[in-house]
Amino acid sequence: MSPRSALKARPEPAPSKATSRPNLLLAWYDRHRRRLPWRAAPGQASDPYRVWLSEIMLQQTTVKAVGPYFEKFVARWPDVAALGSASQDDVLRMWAGLGYYSRARNLHACAVAVTRAHGGIFPDTEEGLRALPGIGPYTAAAIAAIAFDRRTMPVDGNIERVVSRLFAVEEELPQAKPLIQQLAATLLADSRAGDSAQALMDLGASICTPKKPACSLCPLNEDCIARAQGTQETFPRKAPKKSGTLRRGAAFVVTRDDELLVRSRPEKGLLGGMTEVPGSDWLAGQDDAAAKRQAPALKGLSRWQRKAGVVTHVFTHFPLELVVYTAKAAAHTCAPEGMRWVPTATLAGEALPNVMRKVIAHALDLPPRRSS
Repeated sequence: MSPRSALKARPEPAPSKATSRPNLLLAWYDRHRRRLPWRAAPGQASDPYRVWLSEIMLQQTTVKAVGPYFEKFVARWPDVAALGSASQDDVLRMWAGLGYYSRARNLHACAVAVTRAHGGIFPDTEEGLRALPGIGPYTAAAIAAIAFDRRTMPVDGNIERVVSRLFAVEEELPQAKPLIQQLAATLLADSRAGDSAQALMDLGASICTPKKPACSLCPLNEDCIARAQGTQETFPRKAPKKSGTLRRGAAFVVTRDDELLVRSRPEKGLLGGMTEVPGSDWLAGQDDAAAKRQAPALKGLSRWQRKAGVVTHVFTHFPLELVVYTAKAAAHTCAPEGMRWVPTATLAGEALPNVMRKVIAHALDLPPRRSS
């Protein structure tokens, strides 16, 4: 059954209920809205820059994790023109630890585009926003609704959960997305589109949670099909996740007095432009001997020492295991081409992804640095 036919086949609630849902949501939101650093206070206009920045940061990341990063970014770059004038390296350093680093590269590219092509003013339509780097359909809808009150409904994970329960959507994700999008649009109020979207986001984050939802506190509880069936926690329906194949490799941590040998990853691809210690390829089925043969060649290097254990990290599409080798270089040893020495005291300021922070902590017997 197509999403359109599924929508038509679903029994519609009484018109009075359908009409009141958006008003019920807004009334609840006005009482219980979350205070978030990027969210405008009641009655104040939203800042498109802060809305855009928060939406990019929140992709695949929690509100709790994003908060400190957002505060650091706006303190250093208070508007899009300031961010557009920064270097990509500075943006990557500030982003380090937040993950999904292509977002940081796109963030910078978008800031440059808005500054140069739009005079520092964000387009106020979904179409115009989608033409910018790093802004897809969801993000364009979110910015258009929240920053410019365009009558559109962005659908994030929280809204998917609320809508799939409210209407008991049996189709599995991701195939159910078009249907959920259509159903979510029925929850838009005639005005205050941005507040309608944020009300659903807050409802999913605080009431309609993945486990043990607080249905008794939900403004839509009398109208929720899943609650009536007692099946709330089974929605949204999801196809079984496919885990990627384990990849293996080696990381080579070389120190020279109080300095560490590092290099920058290629601009494109996984962790593009980020800083790393030298390492082997990450391959499925790679053995330790093959990985070790990819160690960097330096004159006067001590013998490689293998650290006990392995460093594990899970990326979106695959898990990774790294064997870690350490060695010491003599004073004044030159870095191989494409590599550089950095003081260990300034590592916190390097654009090191979390997997590399784990490697360095493991090699130097340091406590892992927690993401801010």
